Amino acid sequence: MSVVKCLFFVAVLMAGSHFAVAAGTPVGTWRSIDDKTRKERSIIRITEESGELKGVVEKIFDQPDDDPAHLCKECRAERKDKPIVGMTILWGLKKDGDAWTGGEILDPKNGKIYRCKITPSADGKSLDVRGFIGVSFIGRTQTWLRQD
Repeated sequence: MSVVKCLFFVAVLMAGSHFAVAAGTPVGTWRSIDDKTRKERSIIRITEESGELKGVVEKIFDQPDDDPAHLCKECRAERKDKPIVGMTILWGLKKDGDAWTGGEILDPKNGKIYRCKITPSADGKSLDVRGFIGVSFIGRTQTWLRQD
């Protein structure tokens, strides 16, 4: 009986540590909320590869002024007129204390690329995503909500 209790205790510890790690990381699936309209905008999956974050659009929620085909009309170079769903819009962020910094984010609506900083909430249920030019205080922040 003590072996069963020991195994149960180890399983509980392992599960607890998994949830603690998940709460402090932006890795997962997120629902972006437009900071101007406060409406759902998209579902984005963030993954980590070699210590860097990457975010790919999985779904778009239609808005009245959207291109019906959801193509990146304002993007440049290889992204020009490509589908936004499946597009990498977030890349190059590295862990820096409680935040992830040093990367970039694409705004498919205007085709511009901004520097980016993301900060997960303490409970892991939301993510502050800040896009900016030059210094962080010249920019905008969206709050994304965890989906998984």
